[in-house]
Amino acid sequence: MAWHDGTVTAPLTPPHQPGPHDPWQAPPSGSHFAPSPGAPDDPDTATELRQAAVVVVLVALSGIALGLLWLWLAPRVPLVSDDTAVFLKNSEGEEAIGADGTFVLLAIGFGVLSAAAVFWRLRRGGILVVVGLALGALLASLLAWRVGIWLGPSSDVVGRAREAGQGVTFEAPLELHAVWVAVLAWPFAAMGIHLLLTAAFGPRDVEPGWSGYAEYYGAGPVQGPLAGPGSSSSP
Repeated sequence: MAWHDGTVTAPLTPPHQPGPHDPWQAPPSGSHFAPSPGAPDDPDTATELRQAAVVVVLVALSGIALGLLWLWLAPRVPLVSDDTAVFLKNSEGEEAIGADGTFVLLAIGFGVLSAAAVFWRLRRGGILVVVGLALGALLASLLAWRVGIWLGPSSDVVGRAREAGQGVTFEAPLELHAVWVAVLAWPFAAMGIHLLLTAAFGPRDVEPGWSGYAEYYGAGPVQGPLAGPGSSSSP
């Protein structure tokens, strides 16, 4: 406090030194802003690993259902033998391409269902759950492919032609011609649907609000030139 021309003046805060209640003052070293209340905690790595392992196993086992449906719905390729060679009964037929198309369509459907189930059950799952979904879908496609071949007609075409006899029609073994295209249909469909569901309905990150600043600097109105019209300052 100083006297000047008979008037008492109070000392002003130097411009280079912020006031004790400056809202823009940086917090002390080692301190952190308080998180906004109600923000959900992210699952730890161990929990995500367990969730991802469960997703891999369950999705991979569902490949058995795909293999059975493929075996049931895929068109059969008719063969015929003349005791010297085995021929396609209908050289213009599209049954072989139909088997690949049936597998791809079924795989896409299973990809949509598996992605929706994983998102519904583990909406807050992290990147490990997504990786588990992709890996499980790949294993499921490979398992479905092998199940269809194992349970389908025998791959011993010559032996089956001898059993059937000359001029008798029999079924060719079930197989995929574009193996990797068909096998990757399920993983790509699952990842795409899961990404869309996460973008549309996934949890949003909570933006830090002024509550963290208020908790750090203490409750009460903001002092200084930024104070609102309703705020009061001590004389």
